[in-house]
Amino acid sequence: MKSMGVRGCTKSRSARPDAPDVPWPTSGEVHQLRPDARPATFAAVSPSRSAVPHRYPESPVFYRSLTREHPMAVRGEGCWLEDATGKRYLDAVGGAYVASIGHGVREIGDAMAAQAGRLAYVNGTAFTNEAVEGLAERLVARSPALGKAYILGSGSEAVEAALKLARQYWIERGEAGRNRIIALSPGYHGNTLLALSASARAHYRAYWGDWLVDVQRIPAPSAYRCSCDGDVACPACSGTALEEAIVAAGPGRVAAFILEPVGGSSTGGNVPRDGYLRTVREICTRHDVLLIADEILCGAGRTGTWTAIEHWGVVPDILTLGKGIGGGYAPVSAVLVRDDIVDVIARGSGALMHAQTFSHHAVTCAAAVATLDYMAAHDLVGRCARMAPVFHGKLDALRALPGVGDVRGRGLLAGVEFVADVRTRAPFAREARVAERFTRVAQDAGLIVWPNVGHVDGGLGDLVMLAPPYIITEGEIDEIVARFALACHTLFD
Repeated sequence: MKSMGVRGCTKSRSARPDAPDVPWPTSGEVHQLRPDARPATFAAVSPSRSAVPHRYPESPVFYRSLTREHPMAVRGEGCWLEDATGKRYLDAVGGAYVASIGHGVREIGDAMAAQAGRLAYVNGTAFTNEAVEGLAERLVARSPALGKAYILGSGSEAVEAALKLARQYWIERGEAGRNRIIALSPGYHGNTLLALSASARAHYRAYWGDWLVDVQRIPAPSAYRCSCDGDVACPACSGTALEEAIVAAGPGRVAAFILEPVGGSSTGGNVPRDGYLRTVREICTRHDVLLIADEILCGAGRTGTWTAIEHWGVVPDILTLGKGIGGGYAPVSAVLVRDDIVDVIARGSGALMHAQTFSHHAVTCAAAVATLDYMAAHDLVGRCARMAPVFHGKLDALRALPGVGDVRGRGLLAGVEFVADVRTRAPFAREARVAERFTRVAQDAGLIVWPNVGHVDGGLGDLVMLAPPYIITEGEIDEIVARFALACHTLFD
């Protein structure tokens, strides 16, 4: 596959028909969209509906939000999006932590088209295909302790499969009594029912409580919110709360402990203490509990290493990946697992009792293969690590803005928490809807962020997340800070 210059490096590439040798922006510059990057005509809205507002109830689309009008995004390149009016937006969160390699990388679409032209879909119970074999090979090579990869379509699907895998493993090992899951609060693992059961997001769970399974919870570590004030013996922040929960559940009852090694939106990019993950790994090993690292959001290089958990030298029993492994070009996720766990099922029932029509899909796997190869060819995980100090150094300026209580994160992942009182860290009243309003104001200012609420007590707490593509330049980070400041002053002044 032909290589393409990385945005942000100095490799020469034409940006306009009348400028045949314009270099990509340096670290102090900001990307411009190519004038020739036009939306595909096959997806055009019919002329009879072109003037219909993109909102409920005028549009036939069942939108994720039924209370607002949606700008029509028509093209993207690098870290930038453009809508049908020509307005440009700096995508500071990669859509939903997805656009790892940036928008508009044509090699990915080319790889998908080539695969679709040869073979788009086969039944995974009857055939394998070259793309899924290639993707699994690349994934296990990056996490060699986890020898098998089960490919799915979304993060929720991957977590659902991982939890089912843990349960089936214990049943087939003759320990059916291990039916308990332990998870962190706050925490988020997906919207399918088992994944949602493991999530501590009260506003997501409110409608479905009667349909969810009971999950045991322990407090998530939080340097900003925990009352321990850094006490090394704090059960939540040290990880020893896990052992207390396993003992309380009873011998041979807990199947798995699931966590995000670096917090996503549910905790605002919380980074645990250095010893935390090693402690919970040791506890899981001691009590024969499977450790599931949910890295749908924080994995695939986002924190500056391929997996977030490897920074602390910890290996989980099961790992989920998603979002960034397909770069947003196709929906794809994966469950990676130790060989010996798969061996138990192979010698027993012979199959994981979890099926998805579009698992192991050739075209989505081809997109992920192309994305991972692009990352490797341009050392984008290494670039993420190198840009991280710049990113967080410049984000420190946000602490002086009105309404900002904390800025935290790792790699190219950051959370900004809003508080009503910086001294006491008191959250805003929920009725103020600060995170939601800030997100709208920021989009008006041409900045895309991701909001979250409820991390303080299930109801209170407002924050927004930043997770730009790994190709972001220093100049674009400056632009994030400037547009964020504008939105803050607009909302709070």
